[in-house]
Amino acid sequence: MTGPLVLGIESSCDETGVGIVRGHTLLADAVASSVEEHARFGGVVPEVASRAHLEAMVPMIEAACREAEIRLDDLDAIAVTAGPGLAGALLVGVAAAKALSVALGKPLYGVNHLAAHVAVDVVEHGALAEPTMAMLVSGGHSSLLLVPDVTNDVRSLGSTIDDAAGEAFDKVARVLGLPFPGGPQVDRVSREGNSAFVAFPRGLTSGRDMERHRFDFSFSGLKTSVARWVDARERAGEPVPVADVAASFQEAVVDVLTRKAVLACREYGVNDLLIGGGVAANTRLRAMAQERCDTAGIRLRVPRPGLCTDNGAMVAALGAAMVARGRVPSALDLPADSSMPVTLVQV
Repeated sequence: MTGPLVLGIESSCDETGVGIVRGHTLLADAVASSVEEHARFGGVVPEVASRAHLEAMVPMIEAACREAEIRLDDLDAIAVTAGPGLAGALLVGVAAAKALSVALGKPLYGVNHLAAHVAVDVVEHGALAEPTMAMLVSGGHSSLLLVPDVTNDVRSLGSTIDDAAGEAFDKVARVLGLPFPGGPQVDRVSREGNSAFVAFPRGLTSGRDMERHRFDFSFSGLKTSVARWVDARERAGEPVPVADVAASFQEAVVDVLTRKAVLACREYGVNDLLIGGGVAANTRLRAMAQERCDTAGIRLRVPRPGLCTDNGAMVAALGAAMVARGRVPSALDLPADSSMPVTLVQV
């Protein structure tokens, strides 16, 4: 194994992740999730997430070092998610990374959460093609990115203008009486359903919308359409076929995501598409993306499900790439930026 040895810290939402990467090789990926603490509220509570990060940070750092069989002194650098994310949650990770950097005398890289979701695939499928088209889909983001260089050149082609895909999954799951988090639950029940049962709308795909929002996404109208359909059914005293509604909703989301991603690849002349973020673990999204990429002659890369959700490995992978490319480290007064734009890879 060759390449810089980097520890990455991720604390943007409800997972406390610490990963260790040497070059393109993943040595450790320790994750503590507070999702069960948020489940009774039906969504992530920022203060609960922040406190969970405080409790889990040191144990996760220790666990990652044990798994990788390294000492902290062995590290070449520390990387941390500086944004975007929940402000309080980000602050916990940034403070921990700063403390490690000062105590160990190691350079510090404050990186973008979304760029890290792109970079993580190098530990599974090797170096990224340059350029790569990346579609990131999660609870907070639905983005199409042109990525000539993941360490300093990420360009936004489109993003969500309202609900992100993962957010829509959670809200529809709630309407259907499924537990939180909704994404895995909708995916699970959809396998028993008929995806053509209800013709739900495909947001921002009409002629005029494609002119103004060619690579943007909107799932708020779809979510509302599902809620109204279910309400009408219940008012009529008829049972709600949960699996069929879930499958029809999921098909609408996946259809729009994959259609726009392949279109972006074609129009920008990019032959490689990477899908990342928590929703990338969805089985129907993976299947439809593969079908459409095969038809279009596009190479598809999707990390394994455990690397799609938030984790420290993705931050370490981006940090290692930055060290390898000779990027200048961040200053010790780097901020935690909850609204950090995707085009800013490092602070």
